[in-house]
Amino acid sequence: MRELPSVEEVSLRMVALYPHLPRALVVSEVRTAVADARRQIMAGEEPKVEIDVYVKESLARLERPSLRRVINATGVVLHTNLGRAPLPDYLNLEYDLATGHRGKRDVHVASLIERIAGAPGIVVNNNAAAVFLVLNELASGHEVVVSRGELIEIGDGFRIPDIMQRSGAVVREVGTTNKTRIEDYAEAINDRTRLLLRVHPSNFRMSGFTGRPQLHELVALGRERAIPVYEDLGSGCIADLKGFGIDEPLVGASIRAGANLVSFSGDKLLGGPQAGIIAGDAELVQRIRRNPLFRALRVDKLIYAALEDTLRNIVLERWDRIPALRMIVQRLDEIRARAEKLLSNIHGIFVELIAGESLIGGGSTPDQSIPTWLIAVSCANPNEAERRCREHDPPVIGRIEHDLLVFDLRTVLPEDDVEFAAAIAALAS
Repeated sequence: MRELPSVEEVSLRMVALYPHLPRALVVSEVRTAVADARRQIMAGEEPKVEIDVYVKESLARLERPSLRRVINATGVVLHTNLGRAPLPDYLNLEYDLATGHRGKRDVHVASLIERIAGAPGIVVNNNAAAVFLVLNELASGHEVVVSRGELIEIGDGFRIPDIMQRSGAVVREVGTTNKTRIEDYAEAINDRTRLLLRVHPSNFRMSGFTGRPQLHELVALGRERAIPVYEDLGSGCIADLKGFGIDEPLVGASIRAGANLVSFSGDKLLGGPQAGIIAGDAELVQRIRRNPLFRALRVDKLIYAALEDTLRNIVLERWDRIPALRMIVQRLDEIRARAEKLLSNIHGIFVELIAGESLIGGGSTPDQSIPTWLIAVSCANPNEAERRCREHDPPVIGRIEHDLLVFDLRTVLPEDDVEFAAAIAALAS
């Protein structure tokens, strides 16, 4: 044991070797390597691999995509284990490259979800599917206790109580629209209760005389009565965005607070493709995965590829590679500089910069906005100008505020600046 190097000693070497990776991530891998070597020695075994080698291999696995292009020489065109039809490449979707046998598609994102959420996870095609699957597996034919104030509509007419009923679960409403107490949950529990559900109101806000139990209160009640607590987080906030004006509950915080299960969207604040992620207690997650409906609700290879890329960038803190997060954290001075450069090349029409607000959208943070700079076009007929921009090639979508046609560069990709400016300049005619 005395021959084992210290975490600090190895960390200094590894951080110097990997300056492009987050320091905390490198140090965490070093700690894991040292702890693993210590366990092997305590068990009377020789460490299987040197600590430096262990860390290098672990970091290499993190940086290397799990979902990779492969050459299909089997002669089977629609090879199920290689993703069936190539789009455009075959992928090792359900093929274990190490063993040469059939694998599971979950493995490409499972370890990344666990690193980010702090618990094992699986993926389905959206968060509504996640809610449906969790309730169908854990509470079909039994009661789920939920606050009346959380029986929300999530868009396009889809309502949480309807999804719950279709899952086979019996909705047990407690409290009132504006106020629910922990005692309401406790009094509703009976021998048919299988789940305590908490729904984050990500697409609306109530103010005034309102209230609901804290998550830790529900967790304590659930443990006391041996009933799992499931939180539908909706927006899927992984990174702390408070410094950028976005205050949403973090997935990891809910897991640490003791929620047995959480679910959230992949295409909202997570910044990835449309998907629903279910994470939590390993036993419950595996039980949900074995539900026959999981196959009907699973995602395809393109979603896995995009989701793996997004999750890997989050773990490695490569925020600039996630367009949605890059737009959220974009600084005001950067937006203004881009706008001023564009305006200097637009003539024949009156345009100016005005202060404005960016919205997150997508059913997230309804009462929260981010300061921005708007390019405002003053013209006799803003509706006609807005229509002409939509008919441009490529279409440019703006909005009308106070009889001005305005555009927010926060959500315009920098590589589209030239074509965007051309659409605005075309209005001069």
